[in-house]
Amino acid sequence: MILIKNIKKLVQVEYEPIRLRRGEEMNTLHTIDNAWLRIEDDKIHSFGQMIDCEDITAETVIDASHKMVFPSFCDSHTHLVYAGSREIEYIDKIKGLSYEEIAKRGGGILNTSKKNAQSSENELFNSAFERLEEIKSLGTGAVEIKSGYGLSLESELKMLRVIKRLKEKSPLTIKATFLGAHAVPAQYKNEPDKYVDLIINSMLPAVSEEKLADFVDVFCDRGFFTVEQTDRMLSAAAKYGLRPKIHANELDYSGGIQIGVKYNALSVDHLEFTGDAEIKSLLNSRTMPTLLPSAAFFLNMPLAPARKMIDSGLPIALASDYNPGSSPSGNMQLVLSMGCIMFKMTPEEVINATTINSAYAMDLSQTHGSIAVGKKANVFITKSIPTYEFMPYSFGNNKIETHILNGKIQ
Repeated sequence: MILIKNIKKLVQVEYEPIRLRRGEEMNTLHTIDNAWLRIEDDKIHSFGQMIDCEDITAETVIDASHKMVFPSFCDSHTHLVYAGSREIEYIDKIKGLSYEEIAKRGGGILNTSKKNAQSSENELFNSAFERLEEIKSLGTGAVEIKSGYGLSLESELKMLRVIKRLKEKSPLTIKATFLGAHAVPAQYKNEPDKYVDLIINSMLPAVSEEKLADFVDVFCDRGFFTVEQTDRMLSAAAKYGLRPKIHANELDYSGGIQIGVKYNALSVDHLEFTGDAEIKSLLNSRTMPTLLPSAAFFLNMPLAPARKMIDSGLPIALASDYNPGSSPSGNMQLVLSMGCIMFKMTPEEVINATTINSAYAMDLSQTHGSIAVGKKANVFITKSIPTYEFMPYSFGNNKIETHILNGKIQ
């Protein structure tokens, strides 16, 4: 048992757990001043104000004077299983080449796909585990990891097996997403529908047989997969019980949001191009709009209309998009800051967007994303900070002193 006492502020407390916050509700953030938190086994047992703290005998007692306790971040969109890096393309971007131009030259996703194919499963596992340890130190307690740098049956299965091994070794809660439809391989450049057939007829059955994925994803956007192709793949994936999470509207008004809503996608992600029709579609759905500010920042892209989306009554989740090409960072503390600076979201909104709402985008909000009795004991203790608003305000440094996952100090 762990007892954390004298907590300056216990943040994101829920007495009646919720699944998400939307619209005006995203400005709601329940806290307790001068608090205590009791953890038993891997669950949150109880909490309250110090004045009401019972005389509890605990194996571990942590004095959190002048410090705050938050639920761990939930990062609902990453691609952190990859080989090598792509800093040369970074120079190409600086010189003015667009994301699409780099992709057409064989760079981008196809570049990493080639490196992944040449790497062993152990090499991919070891590098990905290092990245998990990195994001754990920065406060992430749950993470979604996609395949998609395989683009062949063999390589996609290799990536998903790596993710399965990561689930077994890492204390982080991990969700696996099959993203065979991340890009069209070079050999199918002139016959993309044949690659779609490969995904439907070979990849999906193999992924399902080995039980390697929790979700399925498609990059439905200009220059990648069309709405019609996405429709075919999602229809096939539904037969295997795989709920979608869609890359949508990063490069254009692609129809990706609407096709995601049609198939009850858990989330639609990126969303730089989101207009009234897309907002209307999302308002009538159970799909979480997920924004990836560090990718938009790194690629210098137009920003998703976050303020308009929230003011229209939508929920918003924020995630890191940790990957080698467009967001080589999994720092969710930085994502907090970017949400405020780039999207004009309030501190309360970005905290909700990186905890309870991003947990929802991974189908985890019943167990993660807030401080509530019975939820997973995934919390972090900050260093001495003046207010919770300081978390997004002070960007670029690690403000976390202690991280507890599954009831164990890391």
